[in-house]
Amino acid sequence: QVQLVESGGGLVQPGGSLRLSCAASGFTFSAITMRWYRQAPGKERELVAGISSTGGSTNYADSVKGRFTISRDNAKNTVYLQMNSLKSEDTAVYYCSRPGGVKDYWGQGTQVTVSS
Repeated sequence: QVQLVESGGGLVQPGGSLRLSCAASGFTFSAITMRWYRQAPGKERELVAGISSTGGSTNYADSVKGRFTISRDNAKNTVYLQMNSLKSEDTAVYYCSRPGGVKDYWGQGTQVTVSS
């Protein structure tokens, strides 16, 4: 079965950095686009970044462009989100996701809190 497990979240000060990881299993990871989403308290889940199966194409929400970098290591079945210059507005639960036939698959999420 498809399994996605996020890790790497935590409490950081504004301007700090974190690297999130998502370990994937149960499917041919190298053939699938992967995405990172986040959900802040009281808000809808939003797309943060996406990466094509080979890593050759990426896309980002305007709010994180220039600060976040999505990458993947297909040999390790892992997708990463490097987050730099973090702001309080980045506080959210971060989820990795892959598209499915009728619905997307999601991990359990990892909490990122940016606070002084």
